[in-house]
Amino acid sequence: MFIPLSDANALRHLRFQYVTVTLIAINMLVYVFFVSGVFGDALEATAYSFGVVPAVYNDYATLPEEYDLIPAWATLITYQFVHGGFLHLVGNMLFLWVFGDNVEDALGHFRFLVFYLLCGVAAALVHDLVHPTSEVPLVGASGAVSGVIAAYLMLHPRVQVWVLVLWRVPLRLRAVWVLSFWVLLQVGMLFGADEQDNTAWWAHIGGLAAGAVLVLVMRRPGVVLFDRDLPRVSQLRGGRSGQR
Repeated sequence: MFIPLSDANALRHLRFQYVTVTLIAINMLVYVFFVSGVFGDALEATAYSFGVVPAVYNDYATLPEEYDLIPAWATLITYQFVHGGFLHLVGNMLFLWVFGDNVEDALGHFRFLVFYLLCGVAAALVHDLVHPTSEVPLVGASGAVSGVIAAYLMLHPRVQVWVLVLWRVPLRLRAVWVLSFWVLLQVGMLFGADEQDNTAWWAHIGGLAAGAVLVLVMRRPGVVLFDRDLPRVSQLRGGRSGQR
């Protein structure tokens, strides 16, 4: 597995990625105050109250009164800001930090926020469709972040990305190789994960699909896909040789 560290992809339309940073901050604050144990261990209550519980969403079960705080439909949004552990949080936030700014740049602040939340909603609905009677709460930003990854892959496949492979080997690779591997891993885990695996792989697939579709219609006018506005290496070499 790998960890994204940074990309060589400057913002073109925005001065700063305010929405991306705000989303990261909200996720971190929710973790610190409700999950980390610093202010009391409320993970179970938070997960059941604000996570998506398919059996509850589909009216196969009801929550205990102390957990039944918001309508089931509202959890399609709130679950995206609750994480079950520190590594779960950090992994999602690293991907959002590295890739979210350029997707926000391509869409604009408000449309990126809508895009992000819609990807998370789509992820939860796909998970719910596959596991309609599950009483395990779905939590985390993985579905929404999957949508960001899909959008970045369609927008900037040729950009160089620094990743840490196996937690210790730094490599600089094109985004198309890094993110395509990640996508294939998610698909493979649909069939390779065992019954004890608590990762919502179908939610990742739902987020990916939503991100790939939404970026087509939500990107700024004039923003091209697949880095078609970048000169190819052969063109750069030709230009340099012509100047000699």
